[in-house]
Amino acid sequence: MSQPTHPGIEHCHSMADVRRNIDALDERIVPLIAERSAYVAQAARIKQRADQVYDQARIDFIIDRVRAQARKAGAPEAIVEAAYRAMIAASIDFEHGEFTRLRQEA
Repeated sequence: MSQPTHPGIEHCHSMADVRRNIDALDERIVPLIAERSAYVAQAARIKQRADQVYDQARIDFIIDRVRAQARKAGAPEAIVEAAYRAMIAASIDFEHGEFTRLRQEA
């Protein structure tokens, strides 16, 4: 059996071990997504026009940055990119909703 490739990664002996570790990571990831989403909500408040919500240059910058971070961390770049593209798309939808909601309340 191969050993983990990242320092600090537990060598699992069962699927229960794998799932326990993934669940523990999810406990850390979800609060970070919540924090990121709070900043997206602030972006909706700060932006003046709905057409400012979608910013291809910013998306390209984020994808390039996280792919480089994935390379440095030894993470699969394709997984990191796919996860970020999905999160960005969901964040854009969320921001559009917040943008509209904030202006309807004003």
